[in-house]
Amino acid sequence: MTTIEEALEGSTPLAEKVRAGGPYDSTDEVIARMRAMLATLTESEKVATLNAHPRIGEKPGRLSARSLQEQGSDARPELDRLNAEYERRFGFRFVVFVNRRPKAQIVEVLRQRLRRSREQEMEDGLRAIVDIAQDRFRS
Repeated sequence: MTTIEEALEGSTPLAEKVRAGGPYDSTDEVIARMRAMLATLTESEKVATLNAHPRIGEKPGRLSARSLQEQGSDARPELDRLNAEYERRFGFRFVVFVNRRPKAQIVEVLRQRLRRSREQEMEDGLRAIVDIAQDRFRS
C-alpha cells in the first residue's frame, strides 16, 4: 500500500498536515483531506511541497522509482532548459500530472505554462500534486 509520503514524494508540509488529520478509513478520505489542506498552506509550505517533486525529465538516478516509472527515462535537453527557465520565473518546480504522456508533449505544456501567472502556476502545480498522489494510491 502506498503511504502518504510516497504519494507526495516525501515528508512535505502537505504530507505532514494530512498525516496529522488521520487516521483515514479510505484513500478517498486522504485525497479529500489533501485537497482541503492546500488552501491552508503558507506560501513557503506551498513552495516546499512543489519543490519536493522531481523535475520532469530529471536524470534517472535522481528520480524516485515511482517517478521514473511514470515519466520514463528518456532525457530531453529542452526539458532541462525549460525547467530552469520555469524555476527562475516562478521560484518553484514545474509539476504536471504526466500520466505517461511522451516528453515531447510535456515540453509543449511547459512552454504554454511559462506564459501564465505565478498564482495560476502555483495553484495548478499543487492540484497536480494531489492528482498524482491519487493516481499513486490507485496503482
